[in-house]
Amino acid sequence: MSRPVPIPPPLRIGVNALYLIPGAVGGTEIYLRSLLQALASIDRRNEYLVYVNAETAAESIPFAASPRFHIVHCNVKARLRPYRIVWEQTFFPIRLRRDRIDVVLNPGFTAPLLSGRPSVTVFHDLQHKRHPEFFRWFDLPFWNLLLGLSVARSRAIIAVSEATARDLERYYPRAAAKTVVIRHGVDPEFFRIGDRRRAAGEPGEKYILIVSTLHPHKNLALVLEAFAAFRTSRPEFRLIVAGLRGFAAEQLESRRRELGLEDSVSFTGWIPRIDLYDLFERATACIAPSRFEGFGMPVVEALAAGIPAACSAIPPFDEIAGSAAARFDPGSVPAIAAAMELIVCDADFRRRAGTAGPEQARRFDWNETARLTLEELERAARR
Repeated sequence: MSRPVPIPPPLRIGVNALYLIPGAVGGTEIYLRSLLQALASIDRRNEYLVYVNAETAAESIPFAASPRFHIVHCNVKARLRPYRIVWEQTFFPIRLRRDRIDVVLNPGFTAPLLSGRPSVTVFHDLQHKRHPEFFRWFDLPFWNLLLGLSVARSRAIIAVSEATARDLERYYPRAAAKTVVIRHGVDPEFFRIGDRRRAAGEPGEKYILIVSTLHPHKNLALVLEAFAAFRTSRPEFRLIVAGLRGFAAEQLESRRRELGLEDSVSFTGWIPRIDLYDLFERATACIAPSRFEGFGMPVVEALAAGIPAACSAIPPFDEIAGSAAARFDPGSVPAIAAAMELIVCDADFRRRAGTAGPEQARRFDWNETARLTLEELERAARR
């Protein structure tokens, strides 16, 4: 008789959420919330200790009321980034050992290097290598040092797209052997938004939606110029940009004023998720104009909702959007304006988007993201 295969004991998984400042870190917050909720849904065995900073309230991280998830408050303020980094590299390893953590998930680029525990670290992009000009001079050395060391010390690295995996191999050649691509999922609510949009017919409000932090690489200055040109023939339309105020906020507000777009362009800042759902539901179209991304969650969300969408012709967007979204050269104002005209006015394109978008977006599922991530954590812990 063959002996039964022994079932390994449950793991104590530490989640390094020290970087999370609710409403202040953009897409990585949505990633962490969605991933943890999916892990709570699919994992019935392991125990999770989620380490958060002083700015993060327990109720801000939903776990579907899972008894296997525990919030651990740490006495560190993430808004003081140097202090948070020092704490993460000194006191945090001590806490992980005291809590008998088997493996650490680092969803925000950096790992506690001296913990003595295996780490799985998520890289959302390598913007600090590809576009260092978008970083403040005093931030860049820390990014280069800590991310390089995290690559070296992590047992596994998760890249959120093939494009990010290629960048990891380019800048950190030794990372290739331990890098796995695990894409983001998409919030199921966007499919429900699509159902409601199809039932209601054309949206009631005439605006183009962009979901984006106001950072330089998001290319919003050229979008304002393109929108000004678009409005010469479509003056009834508005542009709504929903996302954090970033390094380019003052420049963009000044450019909006110079172009006479103060009444037609809105920068909402960070808004609650329910308000973002509402903006998607009523939008005529969506556009994603970034010059650089690691993934592009708003593109998938727009596709899931069946909203006519256009995006920059950059590798991550090509990878996730397939043929369901229009493409444009992000460096060309006329090309961006033409894309706006297409997604707003082309009846055939708009009709196809209502079915092609959700079909493409169904490739992205948070439960699958969680399953693959859990596999990497278990493999790292028992290697």
